[in-house]
Amino acid sequence: MNWRKSTYSSGGDGDTCVEIAESVTHIAIRDSKAPARATLSVPVPAFAAFVEGVKRHSRPGA
Repeated sequence: MNWRKSTYSSGGDGDTCVEIAESVTHIAIRDSKAPARATLSVPVPAFAAFVEGVKRHSRPGA
């Protein structure tokens, strides 16, 4: 899998973050500090809905 770290992880040590890997049907998520441990895998539509919900609720007044 091709793992990528969040662009927001550049602050501090840059290792307190999650990484994701994409497949056709699922998004895999893991802790960047413990990449050999278990991963969470969710369907692409569920992950997209989660990201949109976070964006919507992170804006002031949302």
